[in-house]
Amino acid sequence: MGRYINNETGGKERNRLTKAIVISIRELMKQKETDHTSRDLAAFIAIALLQVHATIDESVAAWEKKDYWVKADRYRLEWDWTVSMGNKMKQAVLKEDWASIALISVQVAQKLNSIKVSDKHRLGTPWVGAWVLLKEQI
Repeated sequence: MGRYINNETGGKERNRLTKAIVISIRELMKQKETDHTSRDLAAFIAIALLQVHATIDESVAAWEKKDYWVKADRYRLEWDWTVSMGNKMKQAVLKEDWASIALISVQVAQKLNSIKVSDKHRLGTPWVGAWVLLKEQI
């Protein structure tokens, strides 16, 4: 049997997730009223933020092997906001607190303002079914 080469690194996953979050925030801000799509969008943002946080340890593992502890800690601190924002968004979505969802979405958008996503992206609609997935995680 041949070697297994994993091309899906934490950095690639984080890049894909942050772009999907930016697209979801754009779509959420276009919503005129709260409906099933709005719930899916907000739930996806919460789930994706928590998944972004999960990729950080994978990324800094190589630095820690080389004893670059300071660099690893700085990187963790740079992305530490994702877990707190993800948990806040999750709680707001479950309570359907749309004022908090809007506030958190704006804060996340400010953190990810350097992420550029084309209007003709190929990410599709990753938020479809996120509300159900979030409810199952309870």
